[in-house]
Amino acid sequence: MNHGTFSWKALLVMAVLAMPTLAFAAEPAMTQDGILVDHSGMTLYTFDKDAEGKSACKDQCATNWPPLKAESTDTSTGKWTVITRDDQTSQWAYDGKPVYTYKDDKKAGDKAGDGKGGAWHIIKP
Repeated sequence: MNHGTFSWKALLVMAVLAMPTLAFAAEPAMTQDGILVDHSGMTLYTFDKDAEGKSACKDQCATNWPPLKAESTDTSTGKWTVITRDDQTSQWAYDGKPVYTYKDDKKAGDKAGDGKGGAWHIIKP
């Protein structure tokens, strides 16, 4: 094997390994049946008590309504932005509103959190 063949194969392997990361980097969620869901198909929600780019859901609230986590390397795209929570973790926000899943949604397509406490709502883009 000459140097050119080795470099080409190494480059191809690196590209294949990077593909899953690049595919996910596009957006943290997708639309399914008219609502936003995460990549596992779990329904996504917003909370009325949140301010633009600021989560009010902490402690037990965040246990019941897990924030849609963002990685420190994630960057904003379209209506999606990355916000920093009070605990210094990163969370995705859609159209300025922090985004959550709901602990009682057990499988893809569940929507048990919609309307909870009059403050939790499915995201319909």
